[in-house]
Amino acid sequence: MTTPTGAPDPSTSDKRKQSLYFPEQMLKEIQEEATRQDRSLSWIVQKAWKIARRDILKYPSISDPAGDGTDT
Repeated sequence: MTTPTGAPDPSTSDKRKQSLYFPEQMLKEIQEEATRQDRSLSWIVQKAWKIARRDILKYPSISDPAGDGTDT
């Protein structure tokens, strides 16, 4: 569905508000990259997830007996 101007209708898009917490330095780097690319923080984080997802899925679950449960 679109608005009269042809833009997507925000009331029908699947947007979910979520708070995420990042270490201060990491957030600063994300903000700098968002500014450099003239993009939103959300856009940068979404693209980073899409790029990293395949690698992250290789990490063992914390409940996986083969995993040691530590973050790397």
